[in-house]
Amino acid sequence: MTYERFEDLPVWQDAIRLAERCEDFLIAAKDKITFSKRDQLDRCSLSVSNNIAEGFERGSTNELIAFLYIARGSAGEVRSMLCYFERRPALSDFKSEISNLKPIAESCSRQIRAWADALQNSDIKGPRHLNDSSRKEWEKKNAREENAKSFAAREREIIGKLPPNDPARRLWEQRNGPLL
Repeated sequence: MTYERFEDLPVWQDAIRLAERCEDFLIAAKDKITFSKRDQLDRCSLSVSNNIAEGFERGSTNELIAFLYIARGSAGEVRSMLCYFERRPALSDFKSEISNLKPIAESCSRQIRAWADALQNSDIKGPRHLNDSSRKEWEKKNAREENAKSFAAREREIIGKLPPNDPARRLWEQRNGPLL
């Protein structure tokens, strides 16, 4: 799937939700956390979505990857801060809020890592580097890959309807492995 705007990215949506919920926690626990620690969590939680957005808007895959790793680092920083707050006796009334925030930060981190891994294995340099000719070639390649996936799924569906002892099914399973 191709996204035109960073606001449509599921990982950005999770990251902005993380920042919102961290801010809600900080407002609720304001009197129990020092200003510097509140400020640190506030900044690192918003940094996740901001770095995803900045990398997305840069227009090159290399820059996007760099900003994704910064965003992932910020998600780790959020988790670290939350682990610290979870240990503080003064915040024992907020344990459930803290424990609800940690999985969101972990999810952001996993999504960012998966996206960065996929980008590192991509041969496209990013929209900044595309001209009309290379864009058409990239679109053709993606269309061929989608058609091949669709064909393979349809082929598997048809072969799966054949009886197990059918010669065509046996030959297909020899080449592709057993149908489950």
